[in-house]
Amino acid sequence: MTINNTPIINTQEGPVQGVVESDILVFKGIPYAKPPVGDLRWRKPQPVEPWKETRLADTFGKSCLQPTYPSMDGSGDVGPQSEDCLYLNVWTSGVDPGAPRPVMVWIHGGAFKIGFGSDPIYGGGPLARQGAVVVTLNYRVGLLGFFAHPALEQEQPGGPVNFGLLDQIAALEWVQRNIAAFGGDPNNVTIFGQSAGAASVLALFASPLSRDRTPALFHKGIAQSPYAIPEQSRDKASEIGVKITRALFKLNGAQATVEELRAVPAEKFIAKFMPTPENPRGQVPYLGPGPVRGDEVLPKGLRATFEAGEQAKRPLILGSNSNEASVLEAFGMAPSAVMKAIVDAGGIAAEIFLEYLKALYRDDPEVTEDDIEDTDRFATLVLRDMLFTMNARWFADAHSKVADTRWYYFSYVPEGDRADQPHGVGHGGEMIFPFGGAKDGFTAADRDMSAKVSAYWFSFAKTGTPAGEVRWPKHMTNLPSFQQDKTLKLGEKIEVANDFRRRRLNAFIDLYPTLEKKLEEGVAPGGPR
Repeated sequence: MTINNTPIINTQEGPVQGVVESDILVFKGIPYAKPPVGDLRWRKPQPVEPWKETRLADTFGKSCLQPTYPSMDGSGDVGPQSEDCLYLNVWTSGVDPGAPRPVMVWIHGGAFKIGFGSDPIYGGGPLARQGAVVVTLNYRVGLLGFFAHPALEQEQPGGPVNFGLLDQIAALEWVQRNIAAFGGDPNNVTIFGQSAGAASVLALFASPLSRDRTPALFHKGIAQSPYAIPEQSRDKASEIGVKITRALFKLNGAQATVEELRAVPAEKFIAKFMPTPENPRGQVPYLGPGPVRGDEVLPKGLRATFEAGEQAKRPLILGSNSNEASVLEAFGMAPSAVMKAIVDAGGIAAEIFLEYLKALYRDDPEVTEDDIEDTDRFATLVLRDMLFTMNARWFADAHSKVADTRWYYFSYVPEGDRADQPHGVGHGGEMIFPFGGAKDGFTAADRDMSAKVSAYWFSFAKTGTPAGEVRWPKHMTNLPSFQQDKTLKLGEKIEVANDFRRRRLNAFIDLYPTLEKKLEEGVAPGGPR
């Protein structure tokens, strides 16, 4: 039964009918896999059951089970939740198969712990008006999306741990099967995401399950604010899984059976706290904010894969924001405590290096002496650059050896927010701009910036070359240094920077192994993630 005169689209699984919103066709809550419930919990996503009657795609699917927190980036309420959550959404300006449009598949962030694809901030209408077919999706997060336990290992030795990444792959397979019916070109798919979504983009570039497909699942990528938080090892993930099984699920630790695990009530997966004898108010140790290395999805870590040149050799954009340190608290890290741990671990050499860093920051006209002398403020600057700015630069360096690569730095704060955001754009603060969106209080200048940023993203998705009022050159590593670092600065003025923070970021690249080790050890207050 249908309720409107919008087109009925015949997907390979069954017919769907969406709604019209501001002249854009929107199809909400289309299932791309069978509900991962009961015996399908902690299994690969399975093909959805086909249907014959027209399915009304007028309501977003429920969000995957997750704890809820106040928003940091203007995102919306998570809304109803369910373990039955593997749904996607499509925005298109038309379904003419004779004029296929570039496809842009958005992967939400949230530390692989929270988030949902139907957040209003991800509305695909403006991009669809430019000519894209936009897809957003839910994937399993938290303990249902990333989990290891000896019982699961016994059931399937060497089996998956990154179930959420498998969901993303299943959604991309749905795109290949069906997007042409929505007016999209399955041979021109761009994956883009922010934070954990950016890490997902890099993981999809790295995974042998997604990078080596014929036909390709995707053809370009955009990673917004990928962070340098190391992945958990499979062994560590299993150790954490046993701890969770005992303390949160109230089962017999490593001796729990798969039947007992799959019978754990759904409400356990939205818990924030997990009492233990050592810490009655301890937080649930989710495996995020990174995926897990050592399963069939990610046999190797992201950095190891890119360093070896084994990733998908396709165009990639990477970048970060000017005040990414706003997310450190969400990662459970106190910047000054992390800095102190690094210096303590490095001894005299680290103390000397810290003074060297201060000298590098004094060369930056955007940094004041007060910033350097304030312990907390300086720590946020250092960790911003080491966890985000350096990480985007490192992956840009590595990827530029095998494919076209571009690097950006986003610092445009909406005019009405500048008094409250004196240090720049927080983690996630850029997201509304690539979508071409606007929020209450946006000025004409803000809307103009949104249109410009969105045009770069869309043109890249369409042609592989981002086009805008300022030419965006490639980032290249095989040229002399004065030609190498070309960074598009997206601020009040859009301009290309040469050798952007080069000496400082080189120093961070050299220091990162020390930080990586401390992060793996869980130096932040609250212990390991």
